[in-house]
Amino acid sequence: MQLAHFRHKGRVSLGMRVNDELVDLTAAGGPASLDAALADGGGLLTGLEELAAKADSRIAVDAVEEWLPPILAPGKAIAIGLNYVDHAAEGAHEVPDYPIIFTRYPSSWVGHKQPIIQPKVSKILDYEGEMVIVIGKGGRAISKERAHDHVAGYSIFNEGSIRDYQLRTHQWTIGKNFDSSGSFGPFFVSADELPPGASGLQLRTVLNGKEMQSANTADMVFDVATLVSTLSEVMTLSPGDIIISGTPAGVGGAQKPPVFMQPGDVCEVSIDGIGVLSNTIELEQ
Repeated sequence: MQLAHFRHKGRVSLGMRVNDELVDLTAAGGPASLDAALADGGGLLTGLEELAAKADSRIAVDAVEEWLPPILAPGKAIAIGLNYVDHAAEGAHEVPDYPIIFTRYPSSWVGHKQPIIQPKVSKILDYEGEMVIVIGKGGRAISKERAHDHVAGYSIFNEGSIRDYQLRTHQWTIGKNFDSSGSFGPFFVSADELPPGASGLQLRTVLNGKEMQSANTADMVFDVATLVSTLSEVMTLSPGDIIISGTPAGVGGAQKPPVFMQPGDVCEVSIDGIGVLSNTIELEQ
């Protein structure tokens, strides 16, 4: 099941992808958002495929006026640093023995085909292709053996990072939360459509047609089960929370010479089985 939020003729809907169309589930009497569908532990997800088969309101994927993030208002957006060995190495970091954790806020990202914004105060806007884990069933102290049961599905993130601000302090949050500096989407893909833990999927980041990052989700230092279990030792995970699971090698700051996203650029992040997240870059007005 592939779900997305979209705005068409002024109305926001939850849609299900069926071939090259989005079925408007909201217009058919379904939930107004994926957030709402997950709120009770995913109970409202049951029956959506049957509802889609009966729904009359459909729109071509290519005709969507505005794509919105798959989760509109996550209670928690938890990001993971240095979660690929090669990315740690390219930054001259030790491979962590415990996940590096920081936060992002919804004001810091946009949807598919919306412009990522380079702030006026910096030209050092880096790309980071990442897989997003979407929590479907809440819990605390979740065992690794049961962790996959708490994952509803997956999506894609471009964790745009303002590197000079990020490196001003040992806490990365400031460089990761400039308004509209990253992107999220377009689709939420249910866990049952992917391998367990979404392992073995190829992730690629392409900037202006040139491949900059290529890795496999099987190469994450801390896999999906470990991340869910470890985070739940500290905090109760709730339906709709997201975990932005880390980027592989090839970021712009590690290129020689460095390559950062600039106004007019197009950056695409793809993950097998999940889709393609594409954004242009614009300068802050």
